Order: sequence, then C-alpha cells, then structure tokens
Amino acid sequence: MKEARIDKVLFFTATGIAIAVCIPLGLIPERAEQFISEQYVWISSHLGVFYQMFTVLAFSFLIWLALGKYGSIRLGGTGEKPDYSTFSWVGMLFCAGTGASLLVWAGVEWAFYIDSPPFGAVARSAEAIEWASSYGAFHWGVAAWSFYALPTIAIAYPYYVRNVPYLRASTSLHAILGKDGGNSPIGRAVDLAAMIALLGGAGTSLGVIAPTIAASVAELLNLETSFSLELIVMSVCIGLFGASVYLGLDKGIKRLSDINVVLILGLLLFVLIVGPTLFILKNSLNTTGVLLQNFIRMMTWTDPVEKSGFVETWTVFYWAWWIAFALPVGVFITRISRGRTIRQVILSMLSFGTFGCWLFYFILGNYSLSLELSETFSVTGSLAENGMYVTVENIISTLPFGVAALSLFIIASVISVATTYDSASYTLASTATQELKEGENPARWHRLFWAAILGLVPVFMMFVGGLDIIRSGVLVVSLPLLLIGVAMIVSLVKSLRSH
Repeated sequence: MKEARIDKVLFFTATGIAIAVCIPLGLIPERAEQFISEQYVWISSHLGVFYQMFTVLAFSFLIWLALGKYGSIRLGGTGEKPDYSTFSWVGMLFCAGTGASLLVWAGVEWAFYIDSPPFGAVARSAEAIEWASSYGAFHWGVAAWSFYALPTIAIAYPYYVRNVPYLRASTSLHAILGKDGGNSPIGRAVDLAAMIALLGGAGTSLGVIAPTIAASVAELLNLETSFSLELIVMSVCIGLFGASVYLGLDKGIKRLSDINVVLILGLLLFVLIVGPTLFILKNSLNTTGVLLQNFIRMMTWTDPVEKSGFVETWTVFYWAWWIAFALPVGVFITRISRGRTIRQVILSMLSFGTFGCWLFYFILGNYSLSLELSETFSVTGSLAENGMYVTVENIISTLPFGVAALSLFIIASVISVATTYDSASYTLASTATQELKEGENPARWHRLFWAAILGLVPVFMMFVGGLDIIRSGVLVVSLPLLLIGVAMIVSLVKSLRSH
C-alpha cells in the first residue's frame, strides 16, 4: 500500500510550537510558571462561565440528536457492520478518553473538597462529605463525555457518510468550509489548534500519572522518589505506547486496551472485596442519588455570590481538560466507530463512559474515604504533607496484600498510560497526514514521531511546577476550542438537514 504523505504545514508548525513551548519551560521555569498561572487566573475568572455554558449546550444538543430522527443514521454504508466488538470498542474509547489519570484522581479527589466544599457547606460536615464524594463523579460523568461525543459525531458523519477524505478535526466543519475545507487557512488553523490542545492535554495527563507511578515504584523497591525516577518511568511508558502505536489499531491499540480493561476491572473488584464492601456500596448508592437530584444545579452553578473559587479551580479546569482532548479523541473514536449509528455512538459514550468512570470513583474513592473516616489513614493529612502522587501510593499500600496490590496498580497504570497515548499519537499522525481515506492508517514512523513528541511536554511541565502548572497549561490551550465546538454544532446541523 502506498504510504500516506505528511501534511508539511501542520507537521512542522505543530512540532515547532511544541518545541518553542518546552524551551522557556526548561530555561526560565520560574517566569514561565508565573506567566501561565496568571493566564489561568484571568481566563477562569473572566471566561469560565463560557465553559459552563458550552457544557450545557453540548449535552443538550447530543440528547436531542440521539433521540431524534437523525439518530438512526449509520456511520458507513446502510448494511455496514461494526469493525470491532462492543467490548473492544468500549475499551478503546474509554482508554483513549480517560487513561491512567482516572486511577490517580478517583482515589483522592474528594480529599481536595472535604475541607473546602461547594455550596457553602461546613467543612467535614455530613453535607460536605456528600458533596466531596459526588463532585469527582460529576466531573467525570455525562457532562464530561459530552465533550468527546460531540466532535466524534461531527467528524464521523462527514467522514463516513459524506465521504470527506480527511480524518482531522477540521472535517467536523465540512458544511461550513466545504468538502476540501481542511486544506483552507481556517481548516489548517482548526487542525493546528486541535494538535496543540492535545499536546497540552496529554502533558496534563502524563504529568499527573508518571510521578504517581514513580512514587509507587519507589515504595515497592524501597527507593527515593526523585525526578530522575519519574523520567525513567516516563521513558518506559513512552516506549510501551510507542511499540503499541507502531503495531497499529488491531495488533497494538486494540489488544492493549482489552488487557487494560481486564486488569482495571480486576483491581477494582479486588478493592471492593477486601475493602469495606458495605460502606462502598452504601456510599456509592447515596452518591448516585445526590448526583441525580442535583445534576442541573451542578451543571449550572457559577457561584456568583460567595465567589469561593471552587468553580474556577475545579469545574472549569476539568471542562478545559476534557475540551483539550475532545477534538483529537473525536478523531480516534471516529476511526473505530464505522458501522454504528449516531444514536449508538452517543448513548454508548455517555453511558459506558460515565459508568466506567463512576466505578473508579465509587470503589477507589469510597475506599480511601473510609480510611479517612475510620482514622485508619489520614488521606487529607498525607495530601497536605506529601502531595497527591505519594498519597495515591499510600492508599493502595493500605490494602491487604499491599505489595501485590501496588504491583497490580503499577502495571495497570503503565498500560493505561500506553492506551491513552497510543491513541493520541495515532490522532496527531492522522491529523498531520495529507489524505486519509476510510480504512487507511498514518505511516508508522509518523505515529512513532508523535509518540516521542508527546513525551516532551509533560517532562518540562513536571520540571516547572507540578499540578498547578499542569492545571494552568491545559486551560490556556483549550480556550480556542470553545468557538470551534459551537461551529461544529452549526456545521453538523446544516449537513444533517441536507441528508
């Protein structure tokens, strides 16, 4: 098969920007950290409400689309069968959309909220504990998966039904830009914005999980946690997802995702069985009730009176994080969704994606919360003293058969990183490819190149400032995608009406 040619404009521009961002992070880390943090404060304070408004818009539009007359449209030919089984398809979309970050956040997110709860609740009160248990699941629930489902349909419909020969973010705007609009200046700008956002979002994710894996390895091997150890862990992860993306969708990404789902389900089942099972089940059901009763309130809360900063610090950050990954993840899920209807894709992503994330928060989150409430281990104290990465390792170590549990956690985390980043590498390569028709893949060397580039950004982000700089960076790079998201809705409706 003839090898697809790279799009030199997108390839060299995106590479140049990635390197240009890393240079000041490495040479003048203090000034770079201050600058990015200032941008975060300004954007979250002045523009955060637009992130929330877009969340409501995207979710409402998808429900209308899935339940309406257009939901039965099949992505591909009329009798097209899905390329992958439901298990493999769900595994790939889930791993591409969440990855190892979920293993980190699920166990500790409530601990950030219990002393500074939303809605004016008293710290550590029963109400505060309920909100702390619920907000993590909210941030990783249906609202968040709407960010992924929207670009998936907006890209998949023109790609499979309108036969647009470009698997890129700009494909979602075909009804506005025209069938060859991906090569227009606006189309190139959209694709470039998606690539830069993915690099920033990927830096956020890997910048969180790599130190956590390093802390776990250090505990397991009785070593000192250090930046050098984090670099070694990062190198192993990059090597694994580089090998996976080199092998391709079927031999690499699909197999790794299948293994990852089995490992993670095994880990969660183990925690559920050996942990305080009754408390986990009771609090999970209680959290479900809190979420169902307060979903609209949480979706629309802007905190205009008390101005506690909760929304800007957490909800806006999470929406920005999901948005940063949205277009690239949409490209990848498009590639694996041929043969499914619009309704199937939307409802499956919103339901399976949400339920998968909730399993993590319900089991790992409630296990760690039980440690705090029973005074077995102070999660909040460890968080204040040692930071998030060591605290996650400490939580896993409290489990029976701690060494075995920690080993399984490390393996599952490394594979989770690989499944997230091999799909990200695939997406970057397909975006920077001139033409990619249905069933074709980007060149292998091209996928490997982006696997290497994806490892650069988080290294420098970790070097500069840890979680704060990571959170700031992802908000800055996601901002342009808000306008693109609105344009996607307009373009998709216009195209569907002429179906």
